[in-house]
Amino acid sequence: MAGAPDPVLRTPAPAPDADALLSCLRREGTPRSVHNMELFLDDEVQAAVARRLGINARLDSGDPFAAQKFQVALQRSLGYDFVRCALENVEWTWNTTLIEDTAPTRREGGRRFTDEHRGPIGSWEELESYPWPDYSRAGTRGLEWYQENLPDDMCIASGGAGHFAELLTWLMGYETLCFALQDDPALVRALAARIEEHLLRQIELYLQFDRARLIWGSDDMGFRTGLLLSPADMRELALAGHRRLAARVHEAGRLYLLHSCGNLRDIRADLIDDVRIDAKHSFEDTIESVIDAKKEYGGRVSVLGGIDVDFLCRSTEEQVRARVRATLDACLPGGGYCLGTGNSVANYIPLDNYLAMIDEGRRYTA
Repeated sequence: MAGAPDPVLRTPAPAPDADALLSCLRREGTPRSVHNMELFLDDEVQAAVARRLGINARLDSGDPFAAQKFQVALQRSLGYDFVRCALENVEWTWNTTLIEDTAPTRREGGRRFTDEHRGPIGSWEELESYPWPDYSRAGTRGLEWYQENLPDDMCIASGGAGHFAELLTWLMGYETLCFALQDDPALVRALAARIEEHLLRQIELYLQFDRARLIWGSDDMGFRTGLLLSPADMRELALAGHRRLAARVHEAGRLYLLHSCGNLRDIRADLIDDVRIDAKHSFEDTIESVIDAKKEYGGRVSVLGGIDVDFLCRSTEEQVRARVRATLDACLPGGGYCLGTGNSVANYIPLDNYLAMIDEGRRYTA
């Protein structure tokens, strides 16, 4: 029946409060309500939520800024205090493999995976001939619209930035990178320097917009039991770039959040004390629960998400709600925690379980 409450998302979304979100991320005290954060929602999830909540019916598809207005409506309907916006026309290319997507809300055209064996750069000649992004063509149309039109109670979070380690593995291929670290380390360092040059230029474009209060560094640096590179190589080739990027973000009065998958225990102190990230995102139960992270180092850096993706895929709605309550009991006091998945809202997570997580956060009282 039209107008009937959603069977899972039963609790009204609170009004966004970007200032309260920033205060929570700065660990300035227990927030009055739960704030939600995700690195991103897969497009298929966004479309499914929009159909369920009737968002598309409220928008004019012929509007040149329909995409931005859709994001505002979607984020507010779900209870987020921000919209995520990336630069336009900044293109990196690397080798990928296409496979069929078997998720229930499957991706048209399949899923692409990066070739771990060989990327487009494996020699000095390929380093020079690679089609590097042209920042004179970088587009800020979406950022400009949000800067002028985003409701006052929301802020902008950058699209993923700071892919220092990831771009090394994507552009060389992880296997080629590992051999090159032994056979031609000067080439690896030259590539890392070129990547850093481009990523620092990228961040300056975001910082032109004072409503871009959150800069998301996104850089997967590990796997289940350790780092993708040695701690020494990771410090030289990736963390040095993150440190300079974070310093520039802090100089501009913004917060630097880091999404990074994998076991980062060997560089955790570097991230907190040297890079000086403001928040850590991506938690997987088989590596480290967000509750344990909050206990161990939540007094020095905020922790985000942590409702494990595998758990969300396999659990009942009531199990999801119980875990959300237990996580909030442990992580919300003092601030420095926002509710969300352990990684991102992938299209293979049952939609009802994702919405149950959101709804239980709305219902939560300490």
